[in-house]
Amino acid sequence: MIRNNKLFLFLILILISACSSIPKNTADGCSIFSERYLWYKHAKKTEEKWGTPIYFQLAIIKMESDFDWLAKPPRQKLFKVIPYKRLSSSFGYSQAIKGTWKQYKEETGNKYATRTRFKDSVDFIGWYTNKTEKILNIPKNDTFRQYVAYHEGWGNYKNYKNKQKIISLAKKVEKQSQKYKNQLNSCKNSLTTRKYILF
Repeated sequence: MIRNNKLFLFLILILISACSSIPKNTADGCSIFSERYLWYKHAKKTEEKWGTPIYFQLAIIKMESDFDWLAKPPRQKLFKVIPYKRLSSSFGYSQAIKGTWKQYKEETGNKYATRTRFKDSVDFIGWYTNKTEKILNIPKNDTFRQYVAYHEGWGNYKNYKNKQKIISLAKKVEKQSQKYKNQLNSCKNSLTTRKYILF
């Protein structure tokens, strides 16, 4: 009995590790989904539900957390030495802040959503970009301006032209989106015909 319990716990640890570890090549969409096929199913569902392209979902996560499920902003330091507060409450794959994550859960009814789960993170991105389209009239395929709104928030979007750092980040996301798009076009057939998954 004890041996069976140990085996069960070992299998659970393997499953958690497989689902939460960072993919080996986060710059390649085909490689990501080859390693984490269930992620493709979640991203595809988000695309169908919200209209947010899979390649843009990946590009946002690449920029925000580089697929680190426990990613957090660095801590500020007092006197350049003592760890202090973090710059924001951003956390998880999507780096959503607490207030916006709470709004997402309330509006979607996804009350058990967590920022460390890929499935919930891409659904959040779909929800957010969909609201951006409605609030700011920015199409979801306009990856540059959509990312600016994602990073700055809907209220601060109008001021981005004065912020060279944001412009630079948005250009990187735009470029990465196109790379993911091209990559996923090359492996689209294998992704849509694959049926059996473990993780």
